[in-house]
Amino acid sequence: MHNSIDQALSDLFEWCRAHDFAGEDPFDALNSRIFQATPFAKSETSRLVWTQLVKRSPLNLRGLALVPAQKNAKGIALFALAALANYRRLKTAEVESEARDLIDELLDLQISGYSGAAWGYNFDWQSRHFFAPRGTPMIVPTAIAARALLQAADAFQDQSYLQVARTSCEFILRDLKRTVDTEDELCFSYSPIDQTCVFNASLLAAETLAAVGAMTGEPELCDFAVRAARYVVKSQRDDGAWTYGAAANQAWVDNFHTAYVLQSLSLITKTCAVADERMFADALQRGYKFWRERFFLADGWPKYYDDALYPADTHSGAAAIVTLLELRYLDQGAQLLAEKIAVWLLNNMRDRRGFFYYQRRRFYTLKTPFMRWSQAWTAYALARLLEK
Repeated sequence: MHNSIDQALSDLFEWCRAHDFAGEDPFDALNSRIFQATPFAKSETSRLVWTQLVKRSPLNLRGLALVPAQKNAKGIALFALAALANYRRLKTAEVESEARDLIDELLDLQISGYSGAAWGYNFDWQSRHFFAPRGTPMIVPTAIAARALLQAADAFQDQSYLQVARTSCEFILRDLKRTVDTEDELCFSYSPIDQTCVFNASLLAAETLAAVGAMTGEPELCDFAVRAARYVVKSQRDDGAWTYGAAANQAWVDNFHTAYVLQSLSLITKTCAVADERMFADALQRGYKFWRERFFLADGWPKYYDDALYPADTHSGAAAIVTLLELRYLDQGAQLLAEKIAVWLLNNMRDRRGFFYYQRRRFYTLKTPFMRWSQAWTAYALARLLEK
């Protein structure tokens, strides 16, 4: 099995290199030159409808809508993480060079004008709660970029990468809003321009603070991380699940956002001294049990939502592999499930040209090769699986 995964990863990287790691994204519809030329581009409702129409269409409309293929900072960070996992496993000069090149590209994609290093998306983004123009820094790509920088600092013993990641903590602490801020609990906003409370996003900010603080010897960064983690732990449902966010219209539960919460919460509890450690451990156990039992079929099929078989989603499967490897200490069967998911993805979502499809729906498969959503996450997942 490992030989087939190794070959799939090699083919995937070859396909992505041929496209210079640039491509389409499920949420890039507002980059449409045609849509931008219409008066609808100024309407919040129109932007949201257009984004969802292009995202959900059984046909890829981006060519007709003149949506260009572009590089995405989060995607580049995930490819860098995959290359770093390859380097730790193979230790070749060629793999080191690719990892460093991807990190350099990531550094070039920083957004200036804020308190520290920050990254955003390469498209305007209209959510249900706020509009973020292209060039707005977001915590999710920033946290994944910081994760890549910290791993590069460790792998290459290069303090310059750590120094950049340390400045991302200043972005988190100074530029993000605190939608909850008490002596015991904290919730970071998604960006400097919103007031939302999204659980996985706030925890990714906390993960960054915890990981940097551990490497720089700054326990005060861990203090912020633990307060943010405590808020998310106390927001857990009785059945172990976490909704996407605190608002009434953020009450859905999905696979990969739950995986993000579990990843970050695990890292924080491993890294920081947590006074209420038992509460955190119980939350992790209950969250993991709900996620493991509700989102996967016996053959590794990764569901998007806990209460529906379709869609099966490549991103969900790839993020699950990374999470299962992180949480092996909770479950002896975690690695076996990670391998089953990988085999399922290879057998059901992989194109003969090397890339991976977006989603399998009930009556058809969406084959658009989204670079960040599917390719970057799958490269990261397969590289980590081979490393382990």
